[in-house]
Amino acid sequence: MKKLSLLLFCLLVIGLGIYFTIQRQDQAPNDDIIPPPTGDQKNEKKPSTPRDPLQEQLAQMTLEEKVGQLVIVGMDGTELNEKIKNLIQNYHAGGVILYKKNITGSTQLLQLLNQLKSSNNSKIPLFLSLDEEGGPVSRLPDEITKLPSNKIIGEINNENLSYNLGQALALQLKAYGFNLNFAPVLDINSNPQNPVIGDRSFGAGADLVSRLGVATIKGLQDGGVIPVGKHFPGHGDTLVDSHVGLPVVTYDLDRLRNFELLPFQAAIGSGVDAMMVAHILLPKLDDKFPASLSHNIITGLLKEELGFQGLVVTDDLTMGAIVKHYSLAQAAVQAVKAGNDLLLVCHDYESQLAVLQALQTAVASGDIPEARIEESVYKILQLKQKYNLSDRPVEAVDTEAVNAKVRKLLDSFLMPAN
Repeated sequence: MKKLSLLLFCLLVIGLGIYFTIQRQDQAPNDDIIPPPTGDQKNEKKPSTPRDPLQEQLAQMTLEEKVGQLVIVGMDGTELNEKIKNLIQNYHAGGVILYKKNITGSTQLLQLLNQLKSSNNSKIPLFLSLDEEGGPVSRLPDEITKLPSNKIIGEINNENLSYNLGQALALQLKAYGFNLNFAPVLDINSNPQNPVIGDRSFGAGADLVSRLGVATIKGLQDGGVIPVGKHFPGHGDTLVDSHVGLPVVTYDLDRLRNFELLPFQAAIGSGVDAMMVAHILLPKLDDKFPASLSHNIITGLLKEELGFQGLVVTDDLTMGAIVKHYSLAQAAVQAVKAGNDLLLVCHDYESQLAVLQALQTAVASGDIPEARIEESVYKILQLKQKYNLSDRPVEAVDTEAVNAKVRKLLDSFLMPAN
């Protein structure tokens, strides 16, 4: 009996020892177990880089394809030919500009634009562009209603009319398949002796040009056509036509800030998509290069001071202001170094080849960093995506319907009330 009692006592002691040991282990912290997340930790996710389809597209492009996107070319003739096909298919030109010499009628124009689209073997659609300002600067077929000049619009001085003018321009251009218009003119016509601006300007006052220019830009944008303000930093007070020679503007930056630049600032503030830079020399800003080739004016003034983030476009590099002073190869390379995103080479097939080849060589040699080209190409891809550009053909143009819509937009402003 004593042995049994002793055995039971020992078992009791051992059991109690085990029990208290387990209790102490349960209460002790365990460094191998991760504590449950707090509320903040539950919502915390690892940072991830969002997918950028345009950047992915850019990464797949060859150097030749990238360089080509920076150039808009003109063409000879009124139908697709081997030269323009070569520029589009083998040099990957990013767009085409047409002039009156390329257009004989409504049916022909539609056919030509559809041919240009079908010749494009790239997934990136073409810029299809022209200068359609209204008034004397008009390229569209005679079947299309001619719009009033900016001078007439300025004399009426109605922002709603200017907006409707932009809408009318967009309506006419989109009917054929154009997607980019080198308009409106934002130059202030402050010099009556100016041989190149004149009635292309809304008028002689900065406020007038600013208000009506912005309204026209909005009309074009809302109509689905890319507007290009021009000719930065102001071609209104010149005595030389830059198509022929190099104009010189002697004003300093303070004067420009208080007058010539005001319409361009207004356009930038309104969200204009692109800006054309003039072939004019402003020696107090840059005594070496004209504005279109000047890093000081394009990067320093337009981009950095005025905050413009859209596409910067040269005026036509085959104009007298450039070709009388530079080779096309020199001008093209300097234009990109200065900060231009799009180069216009509107005439002469050999000049167009020279520009494209010079840019390819400059990048391959390291004279222009490839990253600099990619910066411009990315902006071009963004803009083409924003406006939903497409190389789909337009089936037909009902000119009577287009003209009727244009009259409805403008007649109440332009026709005297009965």
